[in-house]
Amino acid sequence: MSTRILETYENRPRYIKQACFIVGVILLITALSLPYVEFNGLVTNGFSIVNSIIQGMIAPNWEALLNFTKEGIPYLVFETVAIAFLGTFIGLVLSVPVAFLSSQNIVGRKFATIGTFMITVIRTFPPFVYGLMLIRVSGPGPFTGVLTLAITSIGMISKMFVEVIEDLDNGIIESLDAAGCNTLQKIRYGIIPQLMGNFASISIYRFEINVKNASILGLVGAGGIGAPLLFAMSGFRWADAGALLWGLILLVVTVEALSSWIRNKLG
Repeated sequence: MSTRILETYENRPRYIKQACFIVGVILLITALSLPYVEFNGLVTNGFSIVNSIIQGMIAPNWEALLNFTKEGIPYLVFETVAIAFLGTFIGLVLSVPVAFLSSQNIVGRKFATIGTFMITVIRTFPPFVYGLMLIRVSGPGPFTGVLTLAITSIGMISKMFVEVIEDLDNGIIESLDAAGCNTLQKIRYGIIPQLMGNFASISIYRFEINVKNASILGLVGAGGIGAPLLFAMSGFRWADAGALLWGLILLVVTVEALSSWIRNKLG
């Protein structure tokens, strides 16, 4: 028995060459990347600005933080949540047909390639770029933020939905084929009931991301808390900036806690 154990140990897989190769590739890419990232030192008053931001968070503008009018931070926070929710919902509704039409086990490899290419094109551009383009179409405001998040949500949600759909047991689809079901019937009665849990979890996760993206989109005039934060920092109103940062922190923490709780319940 001991001899067999020793032989098995000696014949064990060795990954030293693979590990050395991977480390070498990482080091090579790092060496090639460094010349493109130049560090020119800190700005002259950089530390004083950081200190001012910290002071603003320690002593924020409580009047703005507790102001429940349209000029107050609670309104901006709820506006950000509304933009994120509507953008996620519209993106979710549009992602379901796109995902099914991009799944090889539903429509076949050739047709799925078209859908996959479309999803890749959508995912190419970040939300900030879509915001800059759409603001020229629909003008500044929350509606532009909703459109931007809806389009960017289609790219991510569809991709993740496709992965879930293609992981289904092919036996289920084959049994529905044998029963004479068409494509819509297979999706409606045999596939969707099994995917609802994963679909819901992915949608909640995307909403969590969109809350943060909605804050950034305010910088291009697409509504939310981002623009007032930029204006406060540009005007050196650190107390207002601190209040806005606290509002953003409370928003993100609350959304992440609720989404984690809901995903755990779904799990």
